[in-house]
Amino acid sequence: MSTIRRRADPQALRAAWWTFCAVRSVRRQLRGGQLEDVVLAAPPSLRYRAGRGVDAALRRTAASCLERSLVLQRWLAMRGERRDVVIGVRAPSTGFKAHAWLDGEPAGDFDELLRLSP
Repeated sequence: MSTIRRRADPQALRAAWWTFCAVRSVRRQLRGGQLEDVVLAAPPSLRYRAGRGVDAALRRTAASCLERSLVLQRWLAMRGERRDVVIGVRAPSTGFKAHAWLDGEPAGDFDELLRLSP
């Protein structure tokens, strides 16, 4: 049985490294400040396919929905795709829960509470 080896994509690795650093930065900023004050460094200028590295890093960092949304918003904005981060809640009668997502992603049964533009 042969094993297929994939060559590491340097651009995806750079995107993943930026994502790891961005998630760490978001966590630190949210712990010590307000949501509106979160600022992320610009992602490196890479080709579109490097986004695979972003997705992989977000899965491995166990980023919360808010952390994930803020990092993806910054990544996509750098590529000219401006999307709002949406924060929503479920009614207390159905078990209070909050969730964050990017505009255009499925919201489930959450009611929108707040939007953050890029």
